[in-house]
Amino acid sequence: MTLWIRVVAGFVGLAIQLTVLDAAVRTFLLPRVANVRLSSTVARVVGRVFRWIAFRRGSYVEKDRVLSLFPSVVLLSYQALWLAMTLVAFAGGFIAAGVNSYSEAFSVSGSSLFTLGTSAPHGGGVQALAYAEAGIGLTLLALLIAFIPTLYAGFQRREYSVSRLSVRAGIPATPWGVLEVAQSVESYERLDELWREWETWFIEVGETHTTLVILNYYRSPSPKQTWIGSAASVLDAAALYNAAVDVKPSATAGLCIRAGWLTLRRIADYFKIPYPTHPTRDIPIAITREEFDIVCRRLERSGVALVADLDAAWGDFVGWRVNYDAMIESFYSLFNCPRVDWRIAGDQPLLGPSNKRGGK
Repeated sequence: MTLWIRVVAGFVGLAIQLTVLDAAVRTFLLPRVANVRLSSTVARVVGRVFRWIAFRRGSYVEKDRVLSLFPSVVLLSYQALWLAMTLVAFAGGFIAAGVNSYSEAFSVSGSSLFTLGTSAPHGGGVQALAYAEAGIGLTLLALLIAFIPTLYAGFQRREYSVSRLSVRAGIPATPWGVLEVAQSVESYERLDELWREWETWFIEVGETHTTLVILNYYRSPSPKQTWIGSAASVLDAAALYNAAVDVKPSATAGLCIRAGWLTLRRIADYFKIPYPTHPTRDIPIAITREEFDIVCRRLERSGVALVADLDAAWGDFVGWRVNYDAMIESFYSLFNCPRVDWRIAGDQPLLGPSNKRGGK
């Protein structure tokens, strides 16, 4: 081979390997938000394939079953692509170090990457590259193995509160369900515990889902209970409680809503989703006044005392909802989650009192 071919092969191989190491470090190790172009491209390509397959399915349950595999396949795709690029990169390095044919360079690179020992390198420079490639290959595999426990720990912490919400709001969780259950057990004062739990949940999700971005695509174990839908239900329940329930507004509920919209903004910023940075009550929201009235009538039938002026309550609810409305509605679509439909509140059976002794 001519000298210029060896020089070009060496520089191209070095550039490819630096790209791989940059992607691996910033995807798996960097504890902050990092938009890695190579990783994002892989996720988009795999995502298009999964969406094409999923949307050929009939029911949402079948779609959910397909999409639940997406994040695992993305992680494996990262690893496969990085190893393939490493093989090509070091093949270029072996050509630069003196290997005389492309086939031999790829043979030595594959043997070194997977520590097979099927092609013995000759010469000091080639042997040094072979050891370096073996070390990088093992490191890439170890990164994925070490990353999985951290990933699943974050997933389990997220889903723990989502599962607990079914006790307070039913399955699937609804904002009126939160208030109706609280009314049925006469435990409005215990709602502050829920708001505090979910304030902490939002703060943690804001950290984990912007540093471990793949977590956003991990779907909840039950198709009927999604983390996006649960978050929306808690935020809407807090907004309804402060706006429409005839009790003193809860500062804890307000802090929960604030933690929620700050977290949703962090995730929206990563995915480049637009939202109003200075929301006002004149900005339209996805919930209509008709849907709000349907929920209010249901709450009244279930025994929840509402404020007398529902027009003012609607204005207050809009004032809370506008802070997170654009983001939560975009996330329904982005993460392929079913939207909480407020219109079904008029058709669902009411929850009866659950803490009354017989005859009382």
